[in-house]
Amino acid sequence: MIIPNLKPHPSGVPDAKHPKETKADIGFSLKEVSVNNVAIPEHKIMAEAQNHPASSPGRALRAAAEALVIRELLWQEANHLGLSATPEKDNEGRLETESDAAIRVLIEQEITVPTATPDVCRLYYDRHPEKFSTPTLFEARHILIAAPESDKTRRREAQTRAEEICRVLQEKPELFSSMAKEHSECSSRDQGGNLGQLSPGSTVAEFEKAVAEMQEGEITQIPVASRFGFHVIALDRCIEGKTLPYEMVSDRIAGWLEASAWSKAVSQYISILVGRAEIRGITLKGTQSPLVQ
Repeated sequence: MIIPNLKPHPSGVPDAKHPKETKADIGFSLKEVSVNNVAIPEHKIMAEAQNHPASSPGRALRAAAEALVIRELLWQEANHLGLSATPEKDNEGRLETESDAAIRVLIEQEITVPTATPDVCRLYYDRHPEKFSTPTLFEARHILIAAPESDKTRRREAQTRAEEICRVLQEKPELFSSMAKEHSECSSRDQGGNLGQLSPGSTVAEFEKAVAEMQEGEITQIPVASRFGFHVIALDRCIEGKTLPYEMVSDRIAGWLEASAWSKAVSQYISILVGRAEIRGITLKGTQSPLVQ
C-alpha cells in the first residue's frame, strides 16, 4: 500500500514569503519530534509538508509531522512482527518503498473488516433515500440584462429594462424567444434564451432558487438579480428526481460501507499504537489519522 501523496501546495512549506513559524504557531517543535526514541528529522518534515495542502505553513508542517509519526509507528510495528513484502506498483505505476510494502502487509494482517451484508446495505438504502435519487432537472430559458454589481448606475438601468421586459412578456409570452434574441446579453440568445436542462449547481444560487419556486409554463413577473445582472426566466419543464432502485446501487452501498469500516478500523488501530508508544514533540489524535485519506 502506497500512502497517497497530495499535490504540492504553494503554502505548504515556509519560504521567503512565509517566514518560519514558531513552536507556538504550529503546536510542536520541528526539532523535537520522535517515536520511541527514533527522531523524525526536521528536513523530512519540511519535505513532507509539500504533500499536505493547508491554509498556512504551520498547518502543513503539523500535518506532515503527524503523517511521518504515524508512518514510523506502523513501520516499527511491522518490524516488531517481522513483516516484510516485495514492493508493488500502484495504478499510476509508482513503486512502493520497502517500508510502505511492510505497512501494507501489516494493515492487511491486523485490520479485519466484515463484509457488508445485503440486510445491512438494504437498511442503509432505506434510511438514506436522498443519497440514491436522481436530481430534479429544469428546462428553462432566460433573458439576461447584464450589469456588474460594482456599477450601481448600470444596475439600476438594467433592472428597469428587465422589469419592462417582464411586463411585456406577462401579456405576450409568445414573444420570449424573439425578445431574448433582441435583448439578452447571454450567448443563449442565439437559441432564444434556451439553457437546456439544468441540474442543481449548474447556475448561480439566485437563478436556481427562482426556478425551483416556479411552475411549468411560468415567466417571472419580476427580474431575478444575480452578480451577472438581471434575469427574466421562463420555466418550460420540470423533471422531478426519482429514487434509484436498490438493485442498481447495492454494490455501491456495499463498497461505501466497507470503505468506511476500513477507515475507522485503521484509525482505531493507530490509536492503539499511539497509546502505547513514546511520542515526543507532538501530540496526536489517533482517530484523525493523516494515513486515512
